[in-house]
Amino acid sequence: MNISKREQTQHQPLTVTPIFTLSSHKSVNSEGTSGTFYKLHVPDWINVLAVTEDDQVVLVKQYRHGTDEITLEIPGGAVDKEDTNPQHAAERELLEETGFQSNKWTHLGTVSVNPAIMNNYCHLYLAEKCQKVAKQNLDQMEEIEVLTISLTEFFEMIEREEIDHSLIISAVGRYLLRNSNK
Repeated sequence: MNISKREQTQHQPLTVTPIFTLSSHKSVNSEGTSGTFYKLHVPDWINVLAVTEDDQVVLVKQYRHGTDEITLEIPGGAVDKEDTNPQHAAERELLEETGFQSNKWTHLGTVSVNPAIMNNYCHLYLAEKCQKVAKQNLDQMEEIEVLTISLTEFFEMIEREEIDHSLIISAVGRYLLRNSNK
């Protein structure tokens, strides 16, 4: 079998929302079989593993519509059109969601969110020596509780699957790889 990039017809928008556009397109594989495929066009995202000077991880607790659950996560969000780059979005989201700020940023890497159906990427950042400098500045519909826990407890919560968001697990994996190479 010879797998190669596919020729596709132009994407036809099916649904346009403030968060994503759903489109369809026709694609033909190397055997000549064609089919209709669907794609979510989504802005890139960022996630921030924020650690305070005393090795506490800054977490956000919030309701998530997709799973209909209250989740514990690291700060994150979309890269807005106004953001000059993904790190700017990370700095903005950390401050808005938590009131914390950092002057020591490391890009941990970029991951494809779900290449089967989505076109976006998530940029993962480590913010070290974070300090509380402001009150939260939340969007109208956001309700976010900020917590800090030790790195050890954070890793234990992941191991117990109390924190199970795949993009957070990606950030932690990149963080651990970075630290294992030191």
